[in-house]
Amino acid sequence: MTEHKVGTREEWQAAREELAKLEGEQAQRDEEIKQKRLELPWVRVEKEYEFDTEEGKRTLTELFDGRSQLLAYNIMFGPDYENGACPGCTNLADGLDGGLTHLNHRDVTLICFSRAPIERLTAYKRRMGWQFPYVSTYNTEFAFDFGLALSEEQAQEIPQVRELIESPPEWLEEWSGQVGADLEDGLREGPGWIAFARGDGTVYHTYTVMAPDPFVAPYYTSLLERTPKKQPEEPRAWRKDEYPANGKES
Repeated sequence: MTEHKVGTREEWQAAREELAKLEGEQAQRDEEIKQKRLELPWVRVEKEYEFDTEEGKRTLTELFDGRSQLLAYNIMFGPDYENGACPGCTNLADGLDGGLTHLNHRDVTLICFSRAPIERLTAYKRRMGWQFPYVSTYNTEFAFDFGLALSEEQAQEIPQVRELIESPPEWLEEWSGQVGADLEDGLREGPGWIAFARGDGTVYHTYTVMAPDPFVAPYYTSLLERTPKKQPEEPRAWRKDEYPANGKES
């Protein structure tokens, strides 16, 4: 017997209608936020950056691949990570390939950044079966300039980071082992999205959003929000080729 409340169809319909009112209010609020996001001022990118890609060295402008908009996710995969990228970031990246064609046809180039050297990114991309362009910011100031990573000094100045390093919860200790990096190194990488626009020969920084914003989460978590059972508060993230053999996944 289920421990969840069981009711009549009429009771379900009344409760569903009440929830629909809240969902409608949230949708309206989301539209307001979307408009505010579009109204953010754009900032010229003055510094010249050169990145390592699978096709060789490319500038920020060249990463647009001829389009006017560039959207990038920064995967937590630092130079000190010995075992690969963050499993949570990996889960998010697993859902990106399906949108590539649709974004490209809407004047948007989608890529991912990480600070590990390009050879390691390419190998990891091959392991995960990803198709999106994966770009290394190794040996550049790009990630630090745009708040996608912290220097050692910056990390020490943030109380929340210091606390996690000094007294990590069990799940974070497990995460440290998964990526193969000490927490003082691993937590300096920032999971987040960053957007740029190109026009009149100029590149503009337009938007950044970092965890714990809900947008910086694997896309399947939105599906889990519509399933009947509540998920654990701190669910363990697994890379798709590392799930336990005795799990319930198929």
